[in-house]
Amino acid sequence: MAEWGRHLAAALPVGGRLLAAGNGGSAAQAQHLTAELVGRYQRERSAYSAIALHADTSAVTAIGNDYGFEELYARQVAAHGRPGDVLMLMSTSGRSPNLLAAADTGRAAGLSVWAMTGPHPNPLAFRADEALCIGSGSTATVQEAHLVALHLLCESFDHEIGVVDGAVSVDGMVTPYRSL
Repeated sequence: MAEWGRHLAAALPVGGRLLAAGNGGSAAQAQHLTAELVGRYQRERSAYSAIALHADTSAVTAIGNDYGFEELYARQVAAHGRPGDVLMLMSTSGRSPNLLAAADTGRAAGLSVWAMTGPHPNPLAFRADEALCIGSGSTATVQEAHLVALHLLCESFDHEIGVVDGAVSVDGMVTPYRSL
């Protein structure tokens, strides 16, 4: 998670974005991650571009209706993803056809594709550039570990961009901030 945090810290402040997707509980966790980046994790800082692909109900229902559920995320990755962006795919099984198609589309478009999955081996882990695979057959345990991992990712990201307790580093200078 520290390396992923460093990668995001290099990409997001210069206009890159994080696209995130999952199904069911993993969709909720993908949205949790994007909320932490657009809002804040623990301390005040700038907002960064992060999009939960399942959250646009009009796009989701139109794509599902016109192209099928398998294309649900791939179509949005093709629309929103740019080289250098990051695509985070979350799945307890690592076998969801819509996430596999999104991974293929993301890699073809030059995005870094990361996956958080359940036990390895699984097809999503193989299609991702990097994967965190939780070795448990319990969906609840996998999702709990993913939540811890996404918080560690946010902690690493904030550290790398210079957010410290009680201050924000801007161009190497630490400036106190106050809550509103």
